[in-house]
Amino acid sequence: MNSLWLILVSIVIFSVAYVTYGSWLAKQWGVDPTRKTPAHTINDGVDYVPAKAPVLMGHHFASIAGAGPIVGPIAAAVFGWVPVMLWIIIGGIFFGGVQDFGSLFASVRHDGKSIGEIIEVNMGRNMKKLFSVFAWVTLLLVVAAFTNIVANTFVSVPAAASASVLFIFLAVGFGFFVYRKGASIGISSVIGVILLFACIVLGNMFPLVLSRNTWIVILLGYIFVASVTPVWILLQPRDYLNSFLLYAMLLGAVLGLVFYRPSIQLPAFTGFDMGKGNLLFPMLFVTVACGAISGFHSLVGSGTTSKQMDNEADAKAVGYGGMLIECVLAVIAIITAAYVTKDKFAELAGAGGPVNVFSDGIGVFMSKFGIPYGAGKSFVALSVSAFALTSLDTGTRLGRFIFQELCGNPEKETQSILTNRFVATAITVGLGGWLAVGSWTKIWPIFGSANQLLAALALLTIAVWLKNSGKNYSMFMIPMIFMFGVTVVALGLLIQANLATGNIILVIFPVLLMVLAFVLAVAGFKALTKPEEVNIK
Repeated sequence: MNSLWLILVSIVIFSVAYVTYGSWLAKQWGVDPTRKTPAHTINDGVDYVPAKAPVLMGHHFASIAGAGPIVGPIAAAVFGWVPVMLWIIIGGIFFGGVQDFGSLFASVRHDGKSIGEIIEVNMGRNMKKLFSVFAWVTLLLVVAAFTNIVANTFVSVPAAASASVLFIFLAVGFGFFVYRKGASIGISSVIGVILLFACIVLGNMFPLVLSRNTWIVILLGYIFVASVTPVWILLQPRDYLNSFLLYAMLLGAVLGLVFYRPSIQLPAFTGFDMGKGNLLFPMLFVTVACGAISGFHSLVGSGTTSKQMDNEADAKAVGYGGMLIECVLAVIAIITAAYVTKDKFAELAGAGGPVNVFSDGIGVFMSKFGIPYGAGKSFVALSVSAFALTSLDTGTRLGRFIFQELCGNPEKETQSILTNRFVATAITVGLGGWLAVGSWTKIWPIFGSANQLLAALALLTIAVWLKNSGKNYSMFMIPMIFMFGVTVVALGLLIQANLATGNIILVIFPVLLMVLAFVLAVAGFKALTKPEEVNIK
């Protein structure tokens, strides 16, 4: 089969879904463009700062994308390209897009508060604390994982390190001139993108060579600063400018496919059982993760994005549209794995994992319209590292938000010192850093299931809120039930596998997650089935 048809048909399907289903969701939930958002009503110049739709889309998209939609689909290719494609399309439209749009909109209607705070309002404080503990621990894993990914990338590709450092200074300058000097966003964007690619050129000319541990220390210091500084000076502009890297990469990949039109070599379907407990259900849905639905997205939408939304009308484009664009990236990722032979795939994966498979594929595609293969592959590697860094500092800020909410008590005038943003960030960065240099790999296998459990809990939370608000929540029921089922089965398989090997640590964590899921699911079911007490907010 010609892979060009895969990307073109998927883009058409996602576009139709955005115009039809996305608009229907906005109508059902009552998105109101005339209603002031928390970015305006609470504007504190640090976390709550209004951002125009293109800037906010850049932040949100760069934060949720990371390496997830690249690594997940390629790792899931073991089941064949058809199951992966079907899940990306169906999951993205009816599961991930609904979760992302819903969590963003629900947070905007709750003064930019996190999913945990929405749970407290609609399901009680105890349920909020349970969710917040789980979400914070998951974010510690995100910090640990992406610190390692970025540090390893910087060691293996020193040009990516120097370019990323230059990106940071460029972002600070961009934020200063746009938000403090009133420079035109259009003109600034053109200049910023030109300088962005100049940073890439300079990065290749002057690679920065440091050890892995040195990079880990530098990265931990960076994410501490990134978490406590105002979003306008670093987070917004850096994510916005970095998003152009992804847009360019997507455009280059699509154009390359138009010129190249490679045939699919990967079998359409390889089987339900790949051995060692790797069953299509539930492992396909856990492995693809961000390419179709990811609980981390709900934390981003309700953590940083909602606090910067300029107008409620932007929620559809940023939340639903952002997820569908990520699905396009996931489709391209599976194509890079599917167009090569089995032996070539094994060679590429063995040399650098899924990211190397993806970078090599896009490099080959872009070479078909004149971009040198080496330059193309290097550009893609730089782009992926930039997104991993974006997810890293966004995850740190989200961890800080949740830790502050967890330790705070709105009924008291004097709050605990743990709610101080510097203290909360230091604890989050410190523990995440300890996992990064210590034993984080021992519990990493449960991260995929934990991430999908977050998605199920987010879907449940939004459904309860919509029900309490007297609005249609039916679109959440099937995704919520399905994701709970996927998570429970996946955790059960993980418990079974680790009992057999005697790895007690990897038995305890899944058991705790299953207990948490059960308690929250029961509370959510009771909230969904109790007599209606409409409280529109």
